[in-house]
Amino acid sequence: MDHSLQTISYIADIGSLVVCIRKQKGEILGIAIVESGWGSILPTVVIANLMHGGPAERSGELSIGDRLMCVNGTSLVGLPLTTCQSIIRELKHQTEVTLNIVHCPPVTTAVIRRPDSKYQLGFCVENGVICSLMRGGIAERGGIRVGHRIIEINGQSVVATPHEKIIQILTQAVSEVHIKTMPASTYRLLTGQEQPLFL
Repeated sequence: MDHSLQTISYIADIGSLVVCIRKQKGEILGIAIVESGWGSILPTVVIANLMHGGPAERSGELSIGDRLMCVNGTSLVGLPLTTCQSIIRELKHQTEVTLNIVHCPPVTTAVIRRPDSKYQLGFCVENGVICSLMRGGIAERGGIRVGHRIIEINGQSVVATPHEKIIQILTQAVSEVHIKTMPASTYRLLTGQEQPLFL
């Protein structure tokens, strides 16, 4: 890799990584972003897809799931998705873009400790997507997030599982319940249910 094209350094205080991407003037960055989801530890946008052959992918430094903290010195933390998209669109005429990112895998694992099936899990699911969460409940404490798609329960994939079957598996699950999830918007892009809007 040509290090004259890539400048990478760590900002120790917040654990973010600085990635410098060089591109042609007028060329888009080549990323699709989504919201991180309610209750996220880092309330900022997430890279949900990389355009094949685009500057972001060519850099080799960005991955699906990465949180975008800052773009050319402008913080994206806490901003609405549409505002972040506008900020990134404005980069089209730049030849060098500096991103502060935090590497986060797109899939997160929540561990819910449920001693007995009489205890509520404390969240609602609609077609595999967590749509509400009981504040302070065992699910929230275990890392469950609203707006995430359940993809696996205790090592069993539920990607192509009907809603009723997911409910049945969750209802019967006790002890340590391991649930793998990813933001529903990222899931839809990765499974081709939505077309990515590359910026």
